[in-house]
Amino acid sequence: MAISNAFKFANNILTNGGYDAADLVGAAGGPTAGQVIQVVTDTDSTERATTSTTFVDVTGVSVSITPSSASNKIFVIATGGGGLDGSALAYYTIVRDSTNLGNSTKGMMVIRGNSGSVYAGATMSVLDSPNTTSSITYKVQFRSTSGSVNAFWNYDEGKSSITVMEIKG
Repeated sequence: MAISNAFKFANNILTNGGYDAADLVGAAGGPTAGQVIQVVTDTDSTERATTSTTFVDVTGVSVSITPSSASNKIFVIATGGGGLDGSALAYYTIVRDSTNLGNSTKGMMVIRGNSGSVYAGATMSVLDSPNTTSSITYKVQFRSTSGSVNAFWNYDEGKSSITVMEIKG
């Protein structure tokens, strides 16, 4: 059986078909900018409702992640079914710890109700720059514009999810 001579030293540098040791080390050096480093997800199948006129947590829809570098970004996507059971507006948003990542009063998404019930798919996403290596929690919050009209998340017990991805900066 012949022994391959593909790797050899030339001027004290290990070479392989035109690639030198620096190329080999660079290829094994870890993630580069824009690559996904870690992914964390959570799902929930319980219908949630609120008549609160201020943003409140959607119980059961949150994830925690600890970024490996303060220069990395976190991409967050939340999906579920939203809705209202009357004439009002339902606002939805993504929150990092206690910071609303959308508009402070209108969040990231709205569903407009009429005299009957209105339900729709709800998807929100954001690319966040938390600038930390401490554990952070992302969650969904929602509110109604009427203290007597329910805003819903996960209407009729469909499945919702929140997923966070750490992206190399």
